[in-house]
Amino acid sequence: MSIRSPSGLWHVGCCLAPDQPVNLEEPTVNTVGVWRRLAAALAVVLLLSVAPAALAQVKPGDFITKDNASKVKDLVSPGVYYKVAHGMSMNIIPTGRIDWPPPYKEATEKYSAQCRLSPDHRTLEGYVAGQPFPMIDSNDPYVAEKIMWNNCYRPELGDDYDLRAYDAKLVYENDPRVITYYLEGHYAGYNLTGRTEVEPLPTDPDFKTTGRLWLFGMYPILAPATSRGSGIIRYRYADPARADDSWDWTPGTRRVRRLDETILSDAAGVTTWDPDTYGGFGAKNEEYDYRFLGEKNLLGCLHAKFPLTECKTDGDASACPEDWEIRHMYVVEATLRHGWVANADLHGKYIVYEDSEEWWSPYIDLYDHQGVLWYVHIWWNTYRDRPNPNSRIAIYPFKRAFSYAHGSTDVQSGLAGMAYLPPLEGAETESWYINMGAVDRQFFTVQAMQKVAP
Repeated sequence: MSIRSPSGLWHVGCCLAPDQPVNLEEPTVNTVGVWRRLAAALAVVLLLSVAPAALAQVKPGDFITKDNASKVKDLVSPGVYYKVAHGMSMNIIPTGRIDWPPPYKEATEKYSAQCRLSPDHRTLEGYVAGQPFPMIDSNDPYVAEKIMWNNCYRPELGDDYDLRAYDAKLVYENDPRVITYYLEGHYAGYNLTGRTEVEPLPTDPDFKTTGRLWLFGMYPILAPATSRGSGIIRYRYADPARADDSWDWTPGTRRVRRLDETILSDAAGVTTWDPDTYGGFGAKNEEYDYRFLGEKNLLGCLHAKFPLTECKTDGDASACPEDWEIRHMYVVEATLRHGWVANADLHGKYIVYEDSEEWWSPYIDLYDHQGVLWYVHIWWNTYRDRPNPNSRIAIYPFKRAFSYAHGSTDVQSGLAGMAYLPPLEGAETESWYINMGAVDRQFFTVQAMQKVAP
């Protein structure tokens, strides 16, 4: 069992496996009143319950390579272990605390009491802003659904966001040749509900008219030349029975094409990315069944250095060496509901690893319908008051989480994609503009996407 307050997490030690690794250097969180007393009491229980041998698996200062990868086999997902065994190295650092932006925390305290699951336990009702379910109890029969709704309304990206320029390349592991290099103009989103920092608050009036929860746009592609100008627009709706709307611009025909929902979970062509995993688990929540697999202390990269370094020991198929730390995570299995969307998901199941403080997935493993590991997605994130140490505009009065890279590997073929956010080389010094009004609803239209196409 774990109890989650709006500003931190405490773990009930009697529910941890005797051999589960725990980092005693993990700092306690700031709390008040009863939460302080509860945290202190639970900390005593935790310390008494941890077997000394569990602390010996990894410690700050350890350097993990494929030669000693066995040390982290039980501290990462099977997909991440595959990456380490194939050359991705890790620096082990002390666990650092991650807190929520104060406006998000205040909204959680104000509105979370009115959130609930629908009678069929699939849809979120009564949501306004902040985290829907800040009190997570692993004994709750619907804990998996609540975790996944928390994932939908995570504190990281907030009201609006615009990543101005990122690049990506496809390679085969341990092969120096670059198959394709991509340069993208914008990776942007706008939330119509759950707004905490930028007017209109807490809900955009457009929501009552259109029923749209959020808007997403990724355009224009600047490289390669064969894809120049292409992009995608996507809308998510509150109606649980209404599928996402999405369109792309095809430079060859110079036409906007409406996409079938099945494409959103398909890494079509020579690529490893699909729209449902661009930013973690992003499929429509109501279309999946969830099973809670437990909570574990696992390694994640949440305090990455800037800039990241391409991993030369696996052929640039990941970022390494990078700082990894012990994190407390929830593990949830997601499978497509039978008959919900015909052939919408080529994958047999997702295993989502959700950080209990950041509420972002450090990694997700995808399996095929035979139960064999197929893809691993890894995010290298950081936590600071600006995305780039050289930022002059995107500076915040508090720390927040930023994503620096997203790697996706087809472990069955060795094809790997690495996207760097921002590009490893480029003129853009700000990169992420989050909750700064950098984009509005008009950015997320097919007309806007067509207008910038060459």
